Amino acid sequence: MLMGLTTLSSFAEIVSLSAVIPFIGIITQPETVFKSTLISGVIHSLGIIKSTDLLIPLTIAFLVASLLAGGLRILLVWVGVRLGNVTGADLSVEVFRRTLFQPYSVHVSRSSSEIISGMTQKIGSVTGVISAVISIITSGMMFAAIMITLFAIDPMVAGLSVVIFGSAYVFIACLTRKRVAYNGQRCAQEQSQVIKIIQEGLGGIRDVLLDGTQAVYCDLYRKSVTQLQRGVSENVFIAAAPRYAMEALGMVLIAILVLAINYRSGNAVQALPILGVLALSAQRSLPLMQQLYCGWSSILGGKAELTDVLTLLDQPLPVQANLPEPEPLALRQFIRFDNVSFQYNCTAPWVLDGINLTIPKGARVGVIGSTGSGKSTALDLMMGLLKPSLGQIVVDGQAVNFDHQRAWQRTVAHVPQSIFLSDATIAENIAFGIPKDQINFDHVRNAAQQARVADFIESRPEAYNAFVGERGVRLSGGQRQRIGIARALYKQASVLVFDEATSALDNETEQAVMQAIEALSEDLTLIIIAHRLTTLKNCTQIVELADGVIKRTGTYAEIVSKEKANGYASSKPVNIF
Repeated sequence: MLMGLTTLSSFAEIVSLSAVIPFIGIITQPETVFKSTLISGVIHSLGIIKSTDLLIPLTIAFLVASLLAGGLRILLVWVGVRLGNVTGADLSVEVFRRTLFQPYSVHVSRSSSEIISGMTQKIGSVTGVISAVISIITSGMMFAAIMITLFAIDPMVAGLSVVIFGSAYVFIACLTRKRVAYNGQRCAQEQSQVIKIIQEGLGGIRDVLLDGTQAVYCDLYRKSVTQLQRGVSENVFIAAAPRYAMEALGMVLIAILVLAINYRSGNAVQALPILGVLALSAQRSLPLMQQLYCGWSSILGGKAELTDVLTLLDQPLPVQANLPEPEPLALRQFIRFDNVSFQYNCTAPWVLDGINLTIPKGARVGVIGSTGSGKSTALDLMMGLLKPSLGQIVVDGQAVNFDHQRAWQRTVAHVPQSIFLSDATIAENIAFGIPKDQINFDHVRNAAQQARVADFIESRPEAYNAFVGERGVRLSGGQRQRIGIARALYKQASVLVFDEATSALDNETEQAVMQAIEALSEDLTLIIIAHRLTTLKNCTQIVELADGVIKRTGTYAEIVSKEKANGYASSKPVNIF
């Protein structure tokens, strides 16, 4: 559609420019129009014998051609801008989609500021590059049509104009090329840095306020954003400034052409039609040449951002991304770690080394261990977020591999230490990730009752429609944790993983949350990493990890007796940090 409109608009420009000569000629020298063999035949066939009778039809034809050309140009601009921005939106969606489908190991190994910058600011720059490419194509075709018309009218003048203006733009491009490219790279770097500073300043606002480090972050932000805006402003100036120089050069050239044509013909009046065409073509072609130059400048300046976005677009997309969600792989008998070992890369140390463990359905398994013992990694492997380097995770005798990963993940729910709550209603946070119009409120209420948070929710005037604030700022720690448990239960998962879900709570709140956990259905399989050994007293099995291997397993009573034998009280926190 865009190319068709461009071709049609180019023909309209040719017609409108070609109409200038007869239009001005009939006003200044009507006899020359009748002397033209091509035009006189058409005039006499229409029954026109006087020049005055020709003035109105030619005026109408000239106006229609001009209005048609202008209307097509407006439509062409709208289509070009629309195409560029819609393409940019599609790219942004695809980058976000590919990012969300990346494995968990990829997410934990890179900076979120790079991703956020790529999907917001850098996509905007790429949209500008796409629009620049479209502008170059359309402007180039229009410019070619105008030049063809000029060469047909006066080859010498047209050639001279192309050489002078073209050389001027080529000279400016060579002069500014390195600076534009450097500014583009600097903008790409500073865009990510600005996002990083904002994230750190707002994410650690409590420490910023306590330590009084506002000035430090403001200074960092000022330096980064100043560099960013300086690079942007320089590139904008470099792209826009040649226009005014070319306009002045165009006026000088027209003045010289007037003198040259007058000297050549000896009669300035006879040259008026050609001068009119030259003036109109200059008025049309100079903006097109400026658009070509601006397009080149935008592409060069946006090269660094384009490279970053293309890197994000090159992220591999798993096959299941295009497949419908599978049915949950329900746990019926057991989960087994079958000689599982794991390392993050081939040069990193082994986080887990030869783990063998069986978790029966309905079991309450507690996991303890010191920092770096591999507790969270073991759970990430069990949930299918990471893949074992050696060995396999087996569910009911079936290995959880690539083909069954999503089916298994649909039956596992996770309650972390820090519950992420969006700035939405309680119901939306319990049914996290479900479109608002598809939320099953019966399931929401049931999950809230099981998590023992329904009384608190229903005591509020807005009940489940109450907003929790950004990151749940309007709720206490215990309320946030219980909403996290309700979220896991809404998923109707059969395996619940609590990764230090109560470690940040005080004793009383922790007891209340643990009572909610202990009251859950016996059909659910619970795996709990706890801060205190006493938190795990109702677990059917406790597993202690150390240096990537299972140090010991046993019941709560067995573990406590060994702790007492070593001189520790069971109420003391286990050193897991």
